[in-house]
Amino acid sequence: MSTRPTRKSDVTRRRLLDAATVDFAAHGIAGARVDRIAAAAGVNKAQLYAYFGDKLGLFGAVFRLHADAVVDSVPFTAEDLPGYAVGLYDAAAERPELIRLAAWARLEGVVTEKLVTDSSAVAAKHRAIAEAQRAGPVTAAMEPEDVLALVIAMALAWSPGGPSAPSAASDDPSSDHARRKKALFAAVSGAFAPAPRVL
Repeated sequence: MSTRPTRKSDVTRRRLLDAATVDFAAHGIAGARVDRIAAAAGVNKAQLYAYFGDKLGLFGAVFRLHADAVVDSVPFTAEDLPGYAVGLYDAAAERPELIRLAAWARLEGVVTEKLVTDSSAVAAKHRAIAEAQRAGPVTAAMEPEDVLALVIAMALAWSPGGPSAPSAASDDPSSDHARRKKALFAAVSGAFAPAPRVL
């Protein structure tokens, strides 16, 4: 079966996204420069504007690219929130640029939830958590969206945008990663387990 040949426009668009990722991660949205991004990608600014409209449109495309890659790389099972958290830890260590982009967006008041293409994926996670709460494996003491937010926050505690220092990097010693993931698994397991029944 043949695959569709890569068009020149696809290659140009990807070069722009790669150059913009570097610039936005280093300088934020306000500090990024369209002319610098275009030069790094080997295109002119008119082409950049034709593809993405403006700088915020370019940032949205960059954020979606990395957010979708992380979402696609970490399977979600509501009955295994600790495993999901560990998967997010690994993804964040491998893709620190997403965490930096999200941190810049928060600092500059850009709502990243509106930049993610498939918000239905988040809604599906909320529904799965609600079902796990009804079935028993997950505590019903909090709303599903709060469960998901807390799991993500715990998983990203060692990320470049998290509160821990130093932050996790893919080239850290394996023993450091193992220690953190063991702690993360235990913390999520305890935090979202249902309360024991009183007889």
